[in-house]
Amino acid sequence: MRGPVVITGGGTGGHIFPMKAIAEQLERRGISASQLRFVGSRRGQEAQLLADASIELTLLAGRGIKRSFAPRATTDNLRAIWGLSEAMVVAFLKVAKWRPSVVVSVGGYASFAVSLAAVLLRRPLVLVDLDATPGAVHRLFERFAHTRCTAFATGEPRTVFTGVPLRDAIVSIDRSGPARQMLRTSQSPPIEPSRRVLVVMTGSLGASSVNRAVSGLARQWSERADLTLIHVTGRRDYEEVMAEATVGGALDYRVVEFADMTELWALCDIAICRAGATTVAELTALGIASVLVPLPGAPGDHQSKNAAALSRVGAAKVLADKDCTPQALAQLVDEVLETSLDSMGSAAASLGRKGGAFEIARVVAEVGGWS
Repeated sequence: MRGPVVITGGGTGGHIFPMKAIAEQLERRGISASQLRFVGSRRGQEAQLLADASIELTLLAGRGIKRSFAPRATTDNLRAIWGLSEAMVVAFLKVAKWRPSVVVSVGGYASFAVSLAAVLLRRPLVLVDLDATPGAVHRLFERFAHTRCTAFATGEPRTVFTGVPLRDAIVSIDRSGPARQMLRTSQSPPIEPSRRVLVVMTGSLGASSVNRAVSGLARQWSERADLTLIHVTGRRDYEEVMAEATVGGALDYRVVEFADMTELWALCDIAICRAGATTVAELTALGIASVLVPLPGAPGDHQSKNAAALSRVGAAKVLADKDCTPQALAQLVDEVLETSLDSMGSAAASLGRKGGAFEIARVVAEVGGWS
């Protein structure tokens, strides 16, 4: 009997949602949920975001390694190495038991142990590179991989240009005028038709620098009756942002800890975001104008490169994290609203690629002998 397909990665929503997207497309190809496995991290969002899935989920110990020699970072790294050692033992035993037909890694620290087990036990490994610059785990294993599925065309051996895998729920969003208006009316309270909608989203944990700037922006815009500002803080800063939230005034300011982005992407006119691969892929697939604040110090500075790709074609305004102030955000948003909202949305759509998950599933099925 053919072994299952193991999909590993995680630590953040930016890895978990691609895992779900790939699994959706594999099921569409006739691979049942019982023949799929998810492997992620105990410390990530997997337990919450994959909890309802019918696919078996294994959570491994461990955390990411900090690139610092500060005393606190050294202590945390020793704990990370201990957790990684435990994860490697569990991963080896699981992969040996399952004998998967193929292991698929979307990256992140949670994917290391399973990828290593796949190499040692000679199981086919497919790497899904979500960013312009592969992460540390994928750079380590790329020489051992059967195939790499890339978000950007590289022309390198054993690579297939697929784009980033997006969930069906994202790809099928209807952003037509009537659909958006109906959805805005259904909100509680309803969003007035005359308002432009700005959505702030910086990941499941949130970005403190952006959250502070947006809180200040809400105060600065307190009398703007032409805007709805939906601020998704992430769980880390939610209480702090709520404590400072402006009450009253003409601005429609809504603060939430976490949200269904399928609904918010359907609503919004402008997004204020980090520039992770999944976020950028969703913005381009849906043709949403954006202000991007790349995460400083991201491995390989991949978020700056992702943002630059959008900026070059006029799809996004880019703001450095160190310059992210209420005043700077206000200026860029006003520039978009006054001169380039429609053209930026069209430019974003010109980069969009909706079939990434389908193409990756095709490659995985071929490598695993399912096609």
